[in-house]
Amino acid sequence: MTDLGSVPWPPAPIRTERLVLRAAEARDRAGFVELYASQEVHTYLGGARPREELEREMPAVPGRWPGSFVVTLDRAMIGQVLLRRATEDSRPAAVGKVDLGYLFLPRAWGHGYGAEACRAALNWLDGVLPGEPVVLATQTANTRSLRLAAELGFTEAERFRAWEAEQWLGLRPAASV
Repeated sequence: MTDLGSVPWPPAPIRTERLVLRAAEARDRAGFVELYASQEVHTYLGGARPREELEREMPAVPGRWPGSFVVTLDRAMIGQVLLRRATEDSRPAAVGKVDLGYLFLPRAWGHGYGAEACRAALNWLDGVLPGEPVVLATQTANTRSLRLAAELGFTEAERFRAWEAEQWLGLRPAASV
């Protein structure tokens, strides 16, 4: 995956009804460690990384690149939304398109925060890169992620096998400009 090119970054914080999406800051480091070390979060992502390894290797300000949004609720990090350009190593249907990814801490699950945050990030993307189609990949076993993808307007582009599991690639067509 690569970045989004010359989009202005960081943008002003994006405020939704309950959340704020913003660029990463040093105060988010502990939240990133918790997110990446969580076995629950990484059930469908190949497994979590060891906390000790993350504490040792994570930079002072993790996740600081165009398209990486920290999602906060009441000023506390609850997740991350990522928008990156899919590279040639990706699925053929995804190559060159913007890829949406998201991770949320288990305590944030089941409240609609994922849909709210992803919708805000996609609206931002539509403003800075109008006419861009977006892809999203998830394991077919991850029913929560599949429901979120459908709610966000993604439809199946293909299924494939990777990491010893069936994967689903969804496509959200370019927004009308």
